Amino acid sequence: MSQAYTPGLKVTPRIRHQVRRILPLSGDVMVKKGDKVQARDVAAQTDMPGDIFPVNLANVLAISPGDVPKSLLVKEGDSVEVGQTIARSEGIFGFFKSEYQAKTAGVVESISGVTGQVILRGQPRPIQVLAYLTGEVVEVLPNEGCVIEADICYVQGIFGIGGEAYGVLESVCETPHDELTADRVTDNLKDKIIIGGARMTGDAVRKAIEIGAAAIISGGMDDSDLKDILGYDLGVAVTGSEHVGTTVIITEGFGDIAMAERTFDLLRTHVGQSAAVNGATQIRAGVMRPEILIPLAAGELSQVQEPRHFGGQLEVGRPVRIIRDPYFGRLGEVADLPAEPAILGSGSKARVLDVKLNDGEQVRVPRANVELIEL
Repeated sequence: MSQAYTPGLKVTPRIRHQVRRILPLSGDVMVKKGDKVQARDVAAQTDMPGDIFPVNLANVLAISPGDVPKSLLVKEGDSVEVGQTIARSEGIFGFFKSEYQAKTAGVVESISGVTGQVILRGQPRPIQVLAYLTGEVVEVLPNEGCVIEADICYVQGIFGIGGEAYGVLESVCETPHDELTADRVTDNLKDKIIIGGARMTGDAVRKAIEIGAAAIISGGMDDSDLKDILGYDLGVAVTGSEHVGTTVIITEGFGDIAMAERTFDLLRTHVGQSAAVNGATQIRAGVMRPEILIPLAAGELSQVQEPRHFGGQLEVGRPVRIIRDPYFGRLGEVADLPAEPAILGSGSKARVLDVKLNDGEQVRVPRANVELIEL
């Protein structure tokens, strides 16, 4: 039987999953190996250095740079408060003295008698890295972070914006073909992760942001709505740092696309359970997909068997999603993997496969135009 390999999205009821939780710079790891952690527990923390505020005291006090050190009322390492007088000139015969009051709180980092500058470092900003995954700490990376592992239900989307968010899953559509409109987003969904069906409208996303929903997930979305919500055209980039207030994830693609029935049914089986989501997406090298992590309770572990994962292996019968026109977003399964390259409509030659779409139609597309759905 013919086989090939292609990137894929994971949509699976159970998988042994690991996450690395790393600080941006050295700090304190708050957990130890073997600890059981919840998604919102602090795994590691540190302080980010504050901003730098240079002050040219020579100019401010109208003195020479060499006179700056002896005009100072503080020394390197001292803390200063807003409005505190930190320098005073000697004046002329004791008159015409001038002073400088700090405009920001912080610490005196350096004093220069050459340039006449004093550098104030603002207050440090505490940074905490949450566990993100409810599970067990299997490795501690000293001063950096840790690795957490757990059996979870795992769903990857196709695109998202916004960072990590936490909440309880709530479904608002009856079928994966139902459009997620603003009237379905009600006030009781505050802090919830909203599961829709097909295209989510721009008004629905804005309503979710307005009520304070943790995240909103649906099959598709118009790119014009995304642009309106962000206020700019996103282009091809790494997402996840947007601050719109609610994480947004689409599972299938842009446009009026219904959520895949398998994905819809899987998410709905976990309604009422806590989950963690991340909208971060990277399209190019180092592909990163938005994801939904749902911890499995002890009772579910005995009921849900981990399916066989093929690690990107493309073979007849495996479900795929077509990711380029003219069949963009269509779902189906591999019907055949011809061994010989074929001539495409553009005149170029490429390896192809036959896909039997969910409506029964069979089409031939380049293998690079499909994405494996790993169930």
